[in-house]
Amino acid sequence: MRFIKMLLLAVVLISMMGCSKVSVGEVGLKVHLLGSAQGDVEVLGTGKHYIGINQELYRFPTYIQNVVWTADKREGSPNDESITFQTREGLALVGNFGFAYSLDATKIPDLFSKHRKGIDEITNVYVRNIVRQALNEAASTRQVENIYGSGKREFLNDVLSAIKIDLEPQGFIINQFAPIGTFVLPSPVVKALNAKIEATQRAQMRENEVREAEAEANKRLAISNGAAKALLTEARAQAEANRILSKSLTDRLVQYKTIETWNGALPTVTGGSIPMIQLPEVKVAAK
Repeated sequence: MRFIKMLLLAVVLISMMGCSKVSVGEVGLKVHLLGSAQGDVEVLGTGKHYIGINQELYRFPTYIQNVVWTADKREGSPNDESITFQTREGLALVGNFGFAYSLDATKIPDLFSKHRKGIDEITNVYVRNIVRQALNEAASTRQVENIYGSGKREFLNDVLSAIKIDLEPQGFIINQFAPIGTFVLPSPVVKALNAKIEATQRAQMRENEVREAEAEANKRLAISNGAAKALLTEARAQAEANRILSKSLTDRLVQYKTIETWNGALPTVTGGSIPMIQLPEVKVAAK
């Protein structure tokens, strides 16, 4: 009786040892290694599943995976996993990159059938090679200053587009691809590029200053022209007023104004004829 109990316990333990768990957010693939079903792949959902001696379980997560390829040993790998790529001049650049993706659950069986590897090996070998190839292809048509400087964003966009073309049909959903820090270049090249960038920025500042000066000069000229036009308009108005006034004056009015302002004194200067003014007849009313 005791022997039977021990046997049953051993069977239970063996059965439990053969059970594996597929967690939430994962797709399990049970692969048959031997027998008539060798090579067959069975898709497993969330839960515990029995995996026999001649079977192997692969788990593929469908949630976002964050991968870092860097020379920094503190990022999870003791090896230098930074990626080197070359520019059009043949100059070697070194970059540290972060890559985030998830998997389309419906395409995971095909992805496994193509590579026959687990997700970690697919990511760190196959996907990394795709990224390196995209970097080299995009960099090979550019000079270093168009990658290191203002053209960096366009360069990375081209790299990301190439990565998507290769990986999305296989079920990869690319969430992010970005460099970590700046690209590593030889020190003399960095100094030369920084000097050129600073010179370009200074030239841009000078150009902006010239434009501001021109705008201020045009503003003052506009104000000056406006004042001149106002004075000209005022002068024309005064001239027109004088013309109208002069036209309204008659000889009789001139004579009247002269009498109106004359104080009765004759000129003190003699030797010439005394000007005679024909006075109009003034009628005096009888008292």
